[in-house]
Amino acid sequence: MRALMCEVHGLPETLVLRDVQTPQPGPGELLLRVKAASVNFPDSLIIRNLYQTKPPLPFTPGSEAAGVVEAVGDGVTAFKPGDRVAAMTTWGGFAEQVVKDATRCFLIPDAMPFDIASGFTMVYGTALHALKQRGRLQPGETLLVLGAAGGVGLAAVEIGKQMGARVIAAASSPEKLALARAHGADDLIDYGQDDLKSALKTLTDGRGVDVVFDPVGGALADPAFRAMAWDGRYLVVGFAAGDIPAIPLNLPLVKGAAIIGVFWGAFLTREGAAHAANLAQLYDWYAQGALRPEISHRFPLEEAAAAIRWVMDRKALGKVVVEIA
Repeated sequence: MRALMCEVHGLPETLVLRDVQTPQPGPGELLLRVKAASVNFPDSLIIRNLYQTKPPLPFTPGSEAAGVVEAVGDGVTAFKPGDRVAAMTTWGGFAEQVVKDATRCFLIPDAMPFDIASGFTMVYGTALHALKQRGRLQPGETLLVLGAAGGVGLAAVEIGKQMGARVIAAASSPEKLALARAHGADDLIDYGQDDLKSALKTLTDGRGVDVVFDPVGGALADPAFRAMAWDGRYLVVGFAAGDIPAIPLNLPLVKGAAIIGVFWGAFLTREGAAHAANLAQLYDWYAQGALRPEISHRFPLEEAAAAIRWVMDRKALGKVVVEIA
C-alpha cells in the first residue's frame, strides 16, 4: 500500500510517499481501507515532534480517517468487514490502509459521505465537549469563538447556536467572517482590523462574554480574557497561532472567571459513555441539517504534504481533506 511517511522530524516538505507493507489487525484492532482522511492542526505538530503524542520514526501522519472495515482482529465484536467507520488514528491516516484499536473507531451514518465523516468526529466532538462538559454553555449566554472559520471554530459556531447561545465569531479576514456568518454567527469581529477587546465591550454593552472558545492562543488570549463577564469560562482548545499565551492570574481572580483546558482525546478515552452520547447528539443534529460541515479544499494522497502545509499556514476555511480512494 501507499503511505505518506515522516522519516525525519521537520516541516511538511520533508514528508515522502512510500510503498509499504499492508498492516494486519491484532487483537482488538480493525484494518480500515481509508477512503478519506482529514487534516487537523496537530498533524503539523506531530511531524515536527511538537505534539504531546510522539510516535517513533518512521511513521505516517494523519490523525483522523474514514473508510470501510476490511478485517477485524480477535475479540472485536462491535464491527465487521464492510462497516463504514470513522477512526481517530492520532497518526497513520494518510495511507491507503490503517490499523487502529476498535475503541477508537465509530460507526458513521449511511447518509454521511466519507469525506464529511473523515473530518467530523474530531472537530465537532471537540467543540461539543468544550461547550457542554467544560464550558457549561447555557441558552441566552454569549459565546466568543476565536478562529471562527477554521474546522473546530466553525463547528463551535454551529454548536453554540444549537445550544441557544448568542455567537460572536472572530476571525482575521472578511472572507473568513462571511463563512462564519453563513454558518449561523450572530455578530462578527475582524481582529485583523479591529481591536478585539474594544469590539467585544461594544457588542456586549460593556458586560463582556460568558464563554470564550479559543483554538488560536497567541496575542488574542489577553484581550479576549479581559473582555469576559463575571463567572466567565475561558476554554483553552489549542494554539494555532503558534505561541502559548501567559494570562496574568489576577485577571481570573478579579473577574471570578475560570481558565479551563479542553483535551478531547483524553475525554473520549476516560469518559466513553459521555462521548458516545455527544456523538449521538452530533449525528442527530447532522441528520436534521443543523450541522453543515464545510470542506474548502481536497487533495489527493500524492499531495497530502501540501494539505498539511495549507492547514499549517492557516489558509483553511472549514476542513481540508485528503481523498485516498
